[in-house]
Amino acid sequence: MPHSLLKNKKGIIFGALDDKSIAWKVARLVKEEGGDIILTNAPVALRMGEINKLGEELNSPILPADATKVSELEDLIQKALDHFNGKLDFVLHSIGMSLNVRKKRHYTNQNHDWTHKGWDISALSFHKLLQVLYNKDALNQWGSIVALTYIAAQRTFPNYNDMADNKAYLESIARSFGYFFGKNKKVRVNTISQSPTRTTAGQGVEGLENFLNFSEKTSPLGNASAFECAQYVVSLFSDFTRKVTMQNLFHDGGFSTTGVSREIIENF
Repeated sequence: MPHSLLKNKKGIIFGALDDKSIAWKVARLVKEEGGDIILTNAPVALRMGEINKLGEELNSPILPADATKVSELEDLIQKALDHFNGKLDFVLHSIGMSLNVRKKRHYTNQNHDWTHKGWDISALSFHKLLQVLYNKDALNQWGSIVALTYIAAQRTFPNYNDMADNKAYLESIARSFGYFFGKNKKVRVNTISQSPTRTTAGQGVEGLENFLNFSEKTSPLGNASAFECAQYVVSLFSDFTRKVTMQNLFHDGGFSTTGVSREIIENF
């Protein structure tokens, strides 16, 4: 049941590709909670995905932008400010891709050109986005910026490959840029470390189904779903979390603080 948590708030959702995407579910829930959004993704993703359906459903504009190119981000943010006739209240960065994962190159035998490309898309794009938002003074006071990450930034998950390094860099950006956003703009910057989730991007990780089962058995509350993640994102966009910033927030049913569960022990 909607609670109007985002009534009169406006923002941009990066990364909605199809109905498996967390960003897709965030976009829907933001609208249910009274918010107004612009959807954006890379031009190639717009051609491959189903985002036009979502735009029609939510009556939301869709603006293409390559998040690795500052000029395109500047154009996107300016168009958003013009469209809303004012500043933004929230932004979701839900962008990640590893060519080494896609092409099944082992972490010990990476193609470093692919590594650099994946880092640019998955992590450096966040700094570029924050820099554009900061320099354009694009967010209202107490605005909220959220990026999605994963616990492989802190712990070793061999099949997550170079995406683990990308997420570690992403989280560091949130802390570092979050200081300046908080001090000078009164804007929050956080990352959400979500449970392993059956998204289109996540399905490229080898052994995902087995790990989903392992995580489910380890987490006292079980894995967090994509929809539950969307609910958490909306809470961070809302006014109820005004003093939460520069945090990496684990949304994983307790997995991040559980050493081992009885179910795992019994399996051995």
